[in-house]
Amino acid sequence: MSDLARLSDTIRRTGFAFVHANAIRAALDGTGSLADWTAFAESWNDLGLDTYMADGGRYRKRRFAVFGTSGAEMRRKPHQPHYQSRDYNPLNGGIERWFSPILPEIAGGPTMTAILGYCRALFETLAGPQDWHVEVHQFRIEARPGVEGRPTPEGMHRDGVDHVLVLLVGRRNIQSGMTTIHALDGRLLGSFTLTEPLDAALVDDARVMHGVTPVEPVDPANPGFRDVLVVTFRQEVGG
Repeated sequence: MSDLARLSDTIRRTGFAFVHANAIRAALDGTGSLADWTAFAESWNDLGLDTYMADGGRYRKRRFAVFGTSGAEMRRKPHQPHYQSRDYNPLNGGIERWFSPILPEIAGGPTMTAILGYCRALFETLAGPQDWHVEVHQFRIEARPGVEGRPTPEGMHRDGVDHVLVLLVGRRNIQSGMTTIHALDGRLLGSFTLTEPLDAALVDDARVMHGVTPVEPVDPANPGFRDVLVVTFRQEVGG
């Protein structure tokens, strides 16, 4: 059985999987190249403030892009707002949220291309060939002395899609940030912490909920941050 088939089997059985960085790196080598990883990771230093936080927080920065597939091709769509209903995001849902677009050289670079190709190969192993609506989010959650950063301020949630990848890009001077996975009835199914760049969580969004505990600085005299890439795949309407 291939690594992709084994991972698909795990997600099919449990609704989620935690994958260590070394396994993700090996898988991405099969779908492309991480040749621009340094520039890719450094692009998190140039994200815009999320001004839609209903809790008043100013600890989250982000950029956003949308892709679509047709047959074997994946193309970036025109920039558009991110929308979630309040059923899935009771804190910030119910409105169109416009975020700064992911820079073209990052969205079209080797690392992002490899990640999207890997996601598509995995999710189509689970669901079969589809035309997909793909949303890509760059998130930086900042933690300052006396001000915790909340990676999932909406709490335990689903995203309203079919499949989710959460990929750690980097973390500095923070503690906690534990990912927890729950059944729809609230039962805890698993927990883990993304600590190394390329550590990843993969989620069957229809079957489980996920959340991340707040992060705080290890050294209270200095700020800290948690950088992740979130990729969601949803079957295209009419696809």
